[in-house]
Amino acid sequence: MLNNSFDLLVMLKNAGFLRELRDPLWWPKSGSYEVVVGAILTQQTKWQKVERSLENLRKEGVNSLEDIVKLDVKTLSQLIKPSGFYNTKAKYLLGLAKNIVDDFGSFEEFCLGVKREWLLSQRGVGQESADSILCFGCLKDFFVVDSYTNRLLNAFGYEFESYEELREWMSDGVLANRENIDKLYGKEMGLNEIYARFHGKIVEYCKENSRGKIVSKEALL
Repeated sequence: MLNNSFDLLVMLKNAGFLRELRDPLWWPKSGSYEVVVGAILTQQTKWQKVERSLENLRKEGVNSLEDIVKLDVKTLSQLIKPSGFYNTKAKYLLGLAKNIVDDFGSFEEFCLGVKREWLLSQRGVGQESADSILCFGCLKDFFVVDSYTNRLLNAFGYEFESYEELREWMSDGVLANRENIDKLYGKEMGLNEIYARFHGKIVEYCKENSRGKIVSKEALL
């Protein structure tokens, strides 16, 4: 029976997730500027395509937000072309990178000082993208929810009216069970690490157990 998000965490861990150990916090190169880039590029596309775009940027010597700002939008759009919607994403990414550099000076200062409201005011940054940047890029205590999270909980009979309602429900179950989570993992866990890995577990599970937009819960029972 699923009473709260902690119950879901236990189910996912018992089922063997995370299986893909691409980074301790699941998102590749967490804590780096690449999370900002990836959060924009991964919209409406698969992560494998984003990886190709990121590799293109690396090959061109683009290794920071400052490097992105130096590019013109046409050059950037060609480098990120594998991610799809590349003209639009290039404009969003260039604008976001410029605003971060202008308002904060560097990615490091951005991570220290950014607020969720600032991110949500940027073109091309929605709630999921903002929380992804905060959680995986800035290593702050923000839970990321997405369509997979919603579909998995739908399978258990839960319905949520908004992104915020779903995010609050997921966070509440974690916050109410911090000691139980430490016991589950056999060590003291930071909240950012819990949130990051929990989101990764959900994504990996749903990728393996979805048919179209329907997620099956059977592998967790």
